Amino acid sequence: MKKNNLVRYSIVAALAGFIFGFDTVVISGANLPIKELWNTSPLFHGFFIMSIALWGTVLGAMFGGIPTQKYGRKKVLLWVGIFFAVSALGSAIATDPYTFSFFRFIGGVGIGVSSVAAPTYISEISTPSTRGRLGALYQFNIVFGILVAFLSNYFLEGFGGENDWRWMLGVEALPAIIYTLMVLGVPESPRWLITKKNDLVKAKEILSGIGVADVDAEVSTIIAASQYEEPSGKTTHLFSSKYRVILFLAFFVAFFNQVSGINFILYYAPEILERAGLAAKDSLFNSIAIGGTNLLFTFAGLYLIDRAGRKKLLLIGSLGYIFSLSMVAWAFYSQAGPGFLMIFLLMFIASHAIGQGAVIWVFISEIFPNKVRATGQSFGASVHWIFAAIITLITPVFLDSKDGIFKDNPWPIFAFFAFMMVLQLIWVLTKVPETKGVSLEELEKKLMLR
Repeated sequence: MKKNNLVRYSIVAALAGFIFGFDTVVISGANLPIKELWNTSPLFHGFFIMSIALWGTVLGAMFGGIPTQKYGRKKVLLWVGIFFAVSALGSAIATDPYTFSFFRFIGGVGIGVSSVAAPTYISEISTPSTRGRLGALYQFNIVFGILVAFLSNYFLEGFGGENDWRWMLGVEALPAIIYTLMVLGVPESPRWLITKKNDLVKAKEILSGIGVADVDAEVSTIIAASQYEEPSGKTTHLFSSKYRVILFLAFFVAFFNQVSGINFILYYAPEILERAGLAAKDSLFNSIAIGGTNLLFTFAGLYLIDRAGRKKLLLIGSLGYIFSLSMVAWAFYSQAGPGFLMIFLLMFIASHAIGQGAVIWVFISEIFPNKVRATGQSFGASVHWIFAAIITLITPVFLDSKDGIFKDNPWPIFAFFAFMMVLQLIWVLTKVPETKGVSLEELEKKLMLR
């Protein structure tokens, strides 16, 4: 029963990822209708319509570690749900691109903060043997939200006529409100209570409630790790030299995640598929195939992450990335046809889901020590979202059918992503440590510079 509590609390926290995923790609269905409605230029459309939420995400990720560390993981997760609901309703009723951008920005802030608070919370309540699977629930919910958003966009196409896009965006308010109510039923992170509030009584109660066999020993281990981290009693900041190795690991796992092209493909899936020769309705339907493949192989990642380990999944994903992206580039270059292209786009999605997708949030949340975990998660999430925003911002400059640099054929974009994945493969082989089955406190000693 107590282990069920652990799973339940983790699922609730991970549901922030569902709304994250839904919000991230629901804009793909509204992309072209909004472009036609407000007749925006490629650069304006790329910034104010498509990437503005990501810039909000950057802000949320950069500063989300501060309230998460100061006020606790639970309170922050609660506010994330409120931000999502306000954003969905505001975006749906917006009458001009500036109001629309404001509410999309608010939703982006919620995404950024959730990418700090949710993985941190799950990492801190799980055990070494379950941390990978429970942490990957966040990513599972992201891809489940992506699939539901693609489905929602498909079935709402034609529902409201010229206001289809408003329904697509507004429906997100329902899961956001449900999630907010569910967060009220989860406890605070016991590690935060110990290291930040010194509330050992409450922490022991929560640890007992999630099935920790020897609560006193667990508390002693957490306290000892805290003393190891700051033996002089003085607080050290995140960018201290002793965290250098950890910071580089967090930076590169986030950087390579985005230069794989994953958000480029998810955000612009209908437009990419239309460029390959599919009609608008077919491109929305094939977007569902992308979301379904993402979900299926995320299941595989969930199964393997605590068995094969993080590093092996990154290696498998890197090889899949390189091959699939090279073939997508070739498909566009040779004009091989939409069916051929679709096969390798789905292979790319599968490679991401089983590799980077399954690993990134787990890896970042577990490599930082307890006292800087929230700010460390904030750093890794910020890197992730800064590059996601940059890529989404500049995509119309390259992809736009009228004025884009590669308006005739976008194959160089995919060739670039394939090359970056070669670099990721080299990095994984030479620099990435294995973290499966190791307690958070043991990882501190293993990764921190003395």
